Amino acid sequence: MSSSPDIVCLGEPLIEFNRPKEGDGRTWLQGFGGDSQNVAIAAARQGASTGYLTSVGQDWMGDAFLDLWKSEGVDASRVTRHPTAPTGVSFVTHSSAGHKFDYLRKNSAASLMTPATLAADYIAGARVFHLSAIGQAISDSARETCDAAIDAARKAGVKVSYDTNLRLRLWELDVAREVIDATIARCDIALPSLDDSQQLTGLKEPEAIVAYYLGLGAPLVALKMGAEGSLIATREGQTRIAPHKVEAVDATGAGDTFDGAFLTRLLAGDDPETAARYANVAAALSTTGYGAVTPMPRAEDVLTVLKRGA
Repeated sequence: MSSSPDIVCLGEPLIEFNRPKEGDGRTWLQGFGGDSQNVAIAAARQGASTGYLTSVGQDWMGDAFLDLWKSEGVDASRVTRHPTAPTGVSFVTHSSAGHKFDYLRKNSAASLMTPATLAADYIAGARVFHLSAIGQAISDSARETCDAAIDAARKAGVKVSYDTNLRLRLWELDVAREVIDATIARCDIALPSLDDSQQLTGLKEPEAIVAYYLGLGAPLVALKMGAEGSLIATREGQTRIAPHKVEAVDATGAGDTFDGAFLTRLLAGDDPETAARYANVAAALSTTGYGAVTPMPRAEDVLTVLKRGA
């Protein structure tokens, strides 16, 4: 019997400061972010057993994350604390163009992770291992750690889930494209978003994008299209999943909420289309409040909407 949770995520957590659109411009809401840790919490709120691998600082921010994970039921028993490096910080602002991120993350504790400190046994005991391109982009050693983690998962027969989250302030597009394509070829569940994928592939149409990722070797692709829903693709075919309409105020973390909900429902036995319908609702509900984590729905919230015929 494995002592690992079903879903293990790896990456960089970020203390989040979010400036509401209707605020005075000087008031910030402190929350929590970092895409892979968002996925761990989103999955936990849907009922999955989840764990997180990272490093945080010996600071109040690291303490806050450990308290958060404990309260959310995310196993942090293998999280390390760096003796001198800080926990990373993100700032989220809003405009008519959407939400924008700024960061204080250079030489963060998570960016200094190395393969030598990776809990490979913890990954090997999971059912799904999840990571994102951001974890690969924050430093060379973090990228090497992500590669080692994928190796550990594949060696143990653990499914690899991968979000192509593109942050061009972290690396050049050509480098991102090369690393992301190579990782897609080694994953079981690809979770790209439409705007990122259009930049990465040069393709515009969702159907062409998922075909491209299937061609690289990913057996299952769930393309997130925001207010347009999602497109699920396997080698057997493609299915568009209609969106759930809401009055969105902040899309921060919506894609991560989709990821966590989608993985949870796949592990519960849903087929990909059913899992995506659930995940579409979860992601939509997460946009109705500010911050990545606070508005994430729980399973009962999503099921209530689905029962109404969403």
